[in-house]
Amino acid sequence: MLGRGTRWLVGAMIVACAVLVGPSTPRGAPIGSALPVIADREVVANRVMTWNLCNPCDTSNIDRAAEIAAYAPQVIGLQEACAGDVERIRDYLEHLYGLVYHVEYGMVLRNWSRCGGAPWSPGEYGQAILSAAPMTDRVAVEYPDGGSEDRGYVAVTTRVDGRLVRVFNTHLAERRQEQVRAAQTDVLAAAVARHDRAIVLGDFNAVPDAPELTRMWELATDVDPECRPSPVGTCQHTTEWHAKFDYIFLRGMAPRTHQVQPSPHSDHHMLISEVDATRAA
Repeated sequence: MLGRGTRWLVGAMIVACAVLVGPSTPRGAPIGSALPVIADREVVANRVMTWNLCNPCDTSNIDRAAEIAAYAPQVIGLQEACAGDVERIRDYLEHLYGLVYHVEYGMVLRNWSRCGGAPWSPGEYGQAILSAAPMTDRVAVEYPDGGSEDRGYVAVTTRVDGRLVRVFNTHLAERRQEQVRAAQTDVLAAAVARHDRAIVLGDFNAVPDAPELTRMWELATDVDPECRPSPVGTCQHTTEWHAKFDYIFLRGMAPRTHQVQPSPHSDHHMLISEVDATRAA
């Protein structure tokens, strides 16, 4: 954790860099029910977001921060995240946009090829949750079987839309590992079921009608009303390969509007939603 003096110096350097390179604005045309881009950079108290950062990818953290700042969510779930990248994104959000976030990590492995670091101390890799409100009761769980790579989830309690909510962020096993994902979903669903009001963010690596998502559909509803186990319309894809893999599942809450936002900085799109924590879906 950076000290106050060090963080001030980092902030000054970030601002100087931004002046030199000029403003960075998100690209990509909005899809679906458009959400307003935040001009004054105030956090939206009922807005949540999930985004697989794509790692390893040749992407600037200042560009990633600009994408997030355009929508200023109250809560952000990041997957395929290096702890160092998350910390830099967090610094950019604060010093360039005035958006201050707390952070909690659910790292599942140390990987030098993905996250760099000293050969004897590689960077941590996994999930992270950023929240404008303080977070409590953090739990980080690694699935008993990660499949081809360690996987897990992180959960915290924080405020969304003025209410205390249990927030989960997960990344399930890669494609063509259906049985592994089914076992992972059983672990996740058992934890989610203990809460009357919950938000589950993440990359599930499975389309809505995949059998391994059955347990999640029994507990919660995705923010896209047309993405269901039985097709009810045009379910918006969230990846460059035209598949719906990313979800914002709501339990005991209702979506107000949602947006799928393509990004040039990842092979996954950002999924953003405004929620109503005062009523169930």
